[in-house]
Amino acid sequence: MDIALLGFGTVGSHVYELAKDRSDIKVSAVLSRRPRPELSCAVTADFDEIVRDRGVGTVVEVMGGVEPAMSYLTAAMRAGKHVVTANKQLMCAHYDELLALARECGVSLRCTAAAGGGIPWLTSLARVTRLDTVDAVEGILNGTTNYILTAMTQGGTDYAEALAEAQKLGYAEADPTADVEGLDARRKLVLSANLAFGVSVHEEDIPCVGISHIGASDVAKARELGCTFKLIARAERAPGGAAAFVCPTLFSVSAPEAHTDGAGNLVSLYARRIGKQSFSGAGAGGFPTASSVLSDCLAVQDGCGSYYTDRAEPCGVDNTSVRARWLTRINGAYRFEDCTAAEAFALYRENLASDPTALLARVAE
Repeated sequence: MDIALLGFGTVGSHVYELAKDRSDIKVSAVLSRRPRPELSCAVTADFDEIVRDRGVGTVVEVMGGVEPAMSYLTAAMRAGKHVVTANKQLMCAHYDELLALARECGVSLRCTAAAGGGIPWLTSLARVTRLDTVDAVEGILNGTTNYILTAMTQGGTDYAEALAEAQKLGYAEADPTADVEGLDARRKLVLSANLAFGVSVHEEDIPCVGISHIGASDVAKARELGCTFKLIARAERAPGGAAAFVCPTLFSVSAPEAHTDGAGNLVSLYARRIGKQSFSGAGAGGFPTASSVLSDCLAVQDGCGSYYTDRAEPCGVDNTSVRARWLTRINGAYRFEDCTAAEAFALYRENLASDPTALLARVAE
């Protein structure tokens, strides 16, 4: 199986490393803006060369961003090439379009590395959806925020110091917004909910609160309650479509989530007959992500379908049926609220108007 890599950063270089000693998968071309004399395959800055290469059966996109990645992948599928991507932003932005095009062109589209790739989560979820009805998914889906919260909880570091350390170690980008504000976790939730429920929800419809407002006093408050903070993405079936949100969540110190430390991920599904199943693994790193990319290539080689699911019904987000207990902080005062998720996020928006550092956290059952 000959594959072409689009991009040669952290993930691309690790895919190359994993594939170089294999006899069943060969990296025959790399799309790169600069020469790479250290590589034994063809290196080009012209994507059209890859499209025209009939020997390349699968295009692996690990460059990130929406464009030109979208143009490259649509051109590859129209040329009859299978596509594997680690690009959660692209998949969320063009989910319906990409799935429809894969079916139209008779090619496979896989994105296991885009959500919980080190587990791998999406393939595990897809297996369960073929056996049972999944009613909810939730979990720690961002290694960067989990590293920061672990450092703040266990090491007593403040938020700024923990973030700086995460950046130093390569867990957080120079601009950490997508991670710390929950946007990365939200994109992974979109892919998870879509697959779990056979729907198509829009990223912008899901309310999202990150961890940037969590300070030392909040960590102390959590400790006083016998809890610890984790950033959780959750989606469940609801009468109005799907309920979905991302926010800090307080877990009892005895909960498995509370013991998922560092850059680890822990994600669970709740199925009607099978019950709860949880999956854990690395939430960041070149080799864990690259292994999911390579696993997708093997699935394509084995003749997998056009996507993990054949269903993608348009679906709105309705959080009015989900009730929980919530911890809020406004102007230094903590309060507990028992209300729906819709009401909690509306209250949070109101609180931000008078306190830009206001806190909202769900209390796990």
